[in-house]
Amino acid sequence: MKKVLIFLEELVEDVEFLYPYLRFKEEGYDVVSAAPTMKEYRGKKGMGFKPDITLKEVVHKNFDCIFIPGGYAPDRLRRYTEVLSLVKRHYEEGKLIAAVCHGPWVLISAKVVEGKRVTGFFAIKDDLINAGADYTGEPVEADKNLITATDPSSMLDMIKVIVRKLSKTEEAQR
Repeated sequence: MKKVLIFLEELVEDVEFLYPYLRFKEEGYDVVSAAPTMKEYRGKKGMGFKPDITLKEVVHKNFDCIFIPGGYAPDRLRRYTEVLSLVKRHYEEGKLIAAVCHGPWVLISAKVVEGKRVTGFFAIKDDLINAGADYTGEPVEADKNLITATDPSSMLDMIKVIVRKLSKTEEAQR
């Protein structure tokens, strides 16, 4: 069974957390949300979310995909060494890392975007370019194990790409 980790922090873009969380469960994946502490986090639109585990509990676990939702949460998430080291390690191991909207801020701080084709919310275009990324502005961009998307409207296609790539790794393991 494929395992997907979704990060959670204050002011996450509600739909960018909830849609992938439920959609990956619908695919039959083991989905785990992780946040700094076990408390209720408020989304930008006011929804409340409780994580499954804390960041400290996730450090030594392995996942097939890490999903980083947007909103203001990524600006907070990139301050945690647990998040950055986990993203960096999974990236280096060739495992999928997906980020939507402002989520690529975490990729920048984990130092995994240099020389990669990426996209994200237009407001972070300069940040991505300054980090050495090839910013495309496309709704969804996939460069090897990095999958990025611009905003909630691009998530339908983004999730299809993630599911397709996870299915290919499953087939290769058989």
